[in-house]
Amino acid sequence: MYIFDWEVFWKYVWPPTAFQNPLIRNGFIVTILVSIIAQFLGLLLGLIAALAKKSKLPLFRWLSDLYVWYFRGTPLLVQMMLLFFGLGVTHIYDFPSIHIGPWTISGAIQAGILALAINEGAYMAEIVRAGIEAIDPGQLEAAKSLGMTYGTAMRRIILPQALKVIIPPLGNEFNNMMKTTSIMVVISAGELFYGFTQVNAVIFQPFELFIAASIYYLEMTTIWSLIQSRIEASLGERKGLDKGPSMVRRLLSGEGGH
Repeated sequence: MYIFDWEVFWKYVWPPTAFQNPLIRNGFIVTILVSIIAQFLGLLLGLIAALAKKSKLPLFRWLSDLYVWYFRGTPLLVQMMLLFFGLGVTHIYDFPSIHIGPWTISGAIQAGILALAINEGAYMAEIVRAGIEAIDPGQLEAAKSLGMTYGTAMRRIILPQALKVIIPPLGNEFNNMMKTTSIMVVISAGELFYGFTQVNAVIFQPFELFIAASIYYLEMTTIWSLIQSRIEASLGERKGLDKGPSMVRRLLSGEGGH
């Protein structure tokens, strides 16, 4: 009969004692930073892909469709292995360690960020596109009639409004990103789950350790869910206050006072 080792569990589930182990402490920090960086880069890639989808140039639309089709249709695990080992063996990029002050970013962490960001960009492309299409097309035409270029109209009129539509699913994607970083264990990146696997290799108590690891992810996603709820509530309050006509419509109708 298996006897659960509560001493090991509490040691590694409680941060003051768990963080005494540098593998757990550094892994936790890496998980948070990788999630933020990969999500930010994924949002940028998604924005570029979404705008390319709406381009008048067929080549841009085709490249965007190909990007979304491939990276949404293949497993992230395969993509990560392909980028890390594939680019390395072909010497396209060998993922050398990068030193920034006292910090060292290993090649595995770089590959993990790259894979997560590229994969996330394919999903964010559809989210951003849906956000843009939710805005009344007449606003873009009105902005053009005021002399704005397409890029200026998108930046000043369309995207700020689309952001209200994009933020809720963006928050869900970030929640998922924090959990997905655990896949980086396959390339031995020093994230949180990798730290727990290394501790397990020494003391071999996977049941206690991996339950403890799951609680860390649960805490991170729960805290973010509370933050996301607050952000969405704030957006809802702003929407409730925004009852007047849009800025472009006020200008066209001559209602824009000084």
